[in-house]
Amino acid sequence: MIARFLKQVVSKAMSTPVNALTMRFAREMSIAQQRILLGVIAAKQLQSLKAVRSLADAESQVCSQWGEDGIIEWLVHRLDCTPETFIEFGVGNYREANTRFLMCHRTWRGLVIDGSYANIEMIKTDEVFWRHDLSAKAAFITADNINQLIVEAGFEGEVGILSIDLDGNDYWVWKAITAVKPHIVIIEYNAVFGDLLPLTIPYNADFNWISAHKSTLYFGASIRALCDLAREKGYTFIGTTSSGCNAFFIRNDRASAFSELIESNIARPSRFRGSRNDKGELTFVRGASRRSVIEDCLVTDLSTGRTDRLGMFEPIYSEQWLELMDGNSVRTNY
Repeated sequence: MIARFLKQVVSKAMSTPVNALTMRFAREMSIAQQRILLGVIAAKQLQSLKAVRSLADAESQVCSQWGEDGIIEWLVHRLDCTPETFIEFGVGNYREANTRFLMCHRTWRGLVIDGSYANIEMIKTDEVFWRHDLSAKAAFITADNINQLIVEAGFEGEVGILSIDLDGNDYWVWKAITAVKPHIVIIEYNAVFGDLLPLTIPYNADFNWISAHKSTLYFGASIRALCDLAREKGYTFIGTTSSGCNAFFIRNDRASAFSELIESNIARPSRFRGSRNDKGELTFVRGASRRSVIEDCLVTDLSTGRTDRLGMFEPIYSEQWLELMDGNSVRTNY
């Protein structure tokens, strides 16, 4: 819907007489500025979207990897009295992140953490670092240090958004967080682990997804594991991106605002084919076949405490997920 709207805006602009100064200004705008401008236009359109079939209806991409920017805008616009603060970790150089557009568009204050000192230094030279109230910290996050890192950065108690993308101990780190009480939690799940069982990598403070397995498919936790943890921590699952990457949760005391606005809390399998071989080359393995690539990797079933090779757990995919991987439109609710 947003893509169609932007296309209509551009088409109308091309057919409407515009003075030379305006055209020159448009040409000279940086690509980044143009993206933010288009994002603001999309955000205004999203504000009129009262209800959705799923979060996918609200997707738009400005600075996020997939459609998280639009979803965040839609949620924040409808969630009154939300603290204008965010925490995001696993941000790389922060050029592509879930909270960058939120910060640029709504001027929220935030904390970003990444394990690379080079990435953090790059963020500190970015124009957004002085234009906005952004704290950037270089640290390798573990379940043991995450609360200290957050508190030392001056963030404690109520925050608007917590976004977790560690490509590793995501489940264990979220479980450990007690320093803040976010209204919205965004966390990456590993769709290769399926939707039937609460599976996660066993906790390893030194886990690195690049070296853990050559395919880069071995990391994180299943959507079921994160939904179960969310319930324990007092959060309601409201859906995922259509890409099958990030899951969204609302704190229970705020969830009633969306009880009649989201028709179905769809959890999607992923279709991206980013698996690699031992030379680092893309192999384009698709769908459920990706499981066989990491079948010898250890995972823990959180419902039983059993740790075994992924290939020893069967089944891990529901029929709905298998059909969705092949392009059939069905719904999976939790």
